[in-house]
Formats: sequence, C-alpha cells, structure tokens
Amino acid sequence: MSATLPEPAGASKSDPSARPVTAGLFRRLAALSYDALLLAALLMFATWLVLPLTGGEAIAAESPRWGMLGYRLLLGAVIVAYFGLFWTRGGQTLGMLAWKIRVVRANGTRLRWRDVFLRLAAAVLSWLPAGSGYLWILVDRERLAWHDRLSATRVERS
Repeated sequence: MSATLPEPAGASKSDPSARPVTAGLFRRLAALSYDALLLAALLMFATWLVLPLTGGEAIAAESPRWGMLGYRLLLGAVIVAYFGLFWTRGGQTLGMLAWKIRVVRANGTRLRWRDVFLRLAAAVLSWLPAGSGYLWILVDRERLAWHDRLSATRVERS
C-alpha cells in the first residue's frame, strides 16, 4: 500500500504536467548536515547502552570478533532505522523537514523499506569517489544524484 504524498508547493492541480521542483545540492547537504548531528547523538546513545556489556571499556580492534561485529551491526541498524522510519512514514527526516525537502519514489509515492535499503546503499556509492555522486546534481538536467537514479527516487522541495 503506497499512498501519494500531498502535493508540494509550486505544483498546480490544473496543470498535470507540472512536476515538483527537485532540491538542489546546497539544500540537500544542509539537511544532511542537520541529520548527521542528530544521527551522531543517536549513535552515541546506542554506544552508551552497550557500555555495561563491555564493563565500560571501549570496543577496540583487539576485542572479540563477535563483539566488534555485533557493535557494527547495532550502529548500522540505528542508521537504517533513522532514515527508514522517517522516509517510509512522511518522506522527511528532521533535517529534511527543516530545509523543506522530502524524498519520494520516482512516481511520487512514499518510499518502501526496499527503497530505503537501496537508496542508502547507493548513497554510499555516491560518497565513495570524493562525493562525485552528489556533485552530479550540478550537471544532471533533472538535478538527480547517482543514488537518486540508482534507487529510482528523487528529493524534491516540499
């Protein structure tokens, strides 16, 4: 069940060809920086929850493999949950809400969990070559990043 999100400002009901305005690079990076701060706090909280299990000691490279693996899985789950819960419910994280942007599927509907996983994995690919996937927005005629294209999603102004 995928509901269509409310029509964004600037789109006209009388003009069916009117497409929402795609968010630019600055607005996306600003929202991402807000989210990075919130996510850092959540990751620190998750780490704090694990400390009693380690006797208050840091999980280091010398720690048992299962401990390091479990800790990394926990942090990955927090990241996926942060973006996934926001994107599947309203299409906006707190940073995106502040900067008035939202992520939708190519057809304008809300993301599903499959879309969340695909978009997050593709976003990693966008960052790997020195952020080239994000910088692609500056040359793409539709202002889409690599991960927008790979996951069939788009970030639009709300």
